[in-house]
Amino acid sequence: MNHEHFMRRAIELARQAPQYPFGAVIVRRDDGQCVGQGFNRSDLNPTYHGEMVAINDCAVRHCAEDWRGFDLYTTAEPCAMCQGAIEWAGIGRVFYGTSIPYLQKLGWWQIDLRAAEVSARAVFRDTLIVGGILETECNALFAAARRGCFGTGSE
Repeated sequence: MNHEHFMRRAIELARQAPQYPFGAVIVRRDDGQCVGQGFNRSDLNPTYHGEMVAINDCAVRHCAEDWRGFDLYTTAEPCAMCQGAIEWAGIGRVFYGTSIPYLQKLGWWQIDLRAAEVSARAVFRDTLIVGGILETECNALFAAARRGCFGTGSE
């Protein structure tokens, strides 16, 4: 799998909400097909984080499939709510760019609970979580949003 390719797609989606650049793509591991995608829509509903929108998109189109064969790419480490939803959905692997500690350092509101900690408590799953995919590019999205540089190309 080309992790950078899929993360670049998540970054493209995140640019649709530059003030909250949380984008996510769900990919079927066997064939690399995008089966769900989304970006932060918390302006409509506070639970519509990028991962939640992608999961809902995938559920509409691929609910009958075994989600253990799906990978989720997201611009930022999933929060406790999103990682919980990932575990309930059964998504097998998660790849993220920006870490929760980096977001906290920038002043983003984050529950101080790492995705791996949530996953470890879901003893009924065995989810692989890998951080740092295109981390510099993802970090730039969140730093620019905090500076108010939305869509200026300075990301």
